[in-house]
Amino acid sequence: MGLRIISGNLKGRKLFTLAGKDIRPTSDRLRESIFSILSQRVSNAVLLDLFAGTGAFGIEALSRGAQFGVFIDNHKKALNLIKTNIHSCSLDTKTKIIRWDIQKNLNCLISTHRTFDLVFMDPPYNKNLIHAALKNLHLSKKLVKNACIIIEHSSSESIPKNILGFIMADQRKYGTSVVSLLNYNA
Repeated sequence: MGLRIISGNLKGRKLFTLAGKDIRPTSDRLRESIFSILSQRVSNAVLLDLFAGTGAFGIEALSRGAQFGVFIDNHKKALNLIKTNIHSCSLDTKTKIIRWDIQKNLNCLISTHRTFDLVFMDPPYNKNLIHAALKNLHLSKKLVKNACIIIEHSSSESIPKNILGFIMADQRKYGTSVVSLLNYNA
């Protein structure tokens, strides 16, 4: 079974993905679990999808009532896939796609003129990208107080403790994946 939107006004819509291991999309089941935890936080949210891959997280949030989404990835194949999925879901006016190296900084967000209350982060597993992404997210000054950051990561990777205003709110294990929810209070 392919990747699809689980709920909202795009429920059942199939998304394009790539064969191979270049992009590791989050399973429908895991996305459903994450959105069940988030509940009402998605409605009217301005979201940021970091390491966006297929764009499935952000598109799912838009389907469930988020008002706008910014998708960032640094790989050309992923960016083309995100663009294709957004266009096929008729979400072009509710989104912005940016090619950027998240490890370097997030200065690309300056041009968005938006602040974010919901962030999805699904970095490649076991590449030690979480700390740099959180640091750059903090330095961007683009998060509202109490923004929710959802990180999908390998169970062998841990979330840095006491990092720049991020507080662990919840953490759940799903097989070899862990979903960590952080709140931003800086």
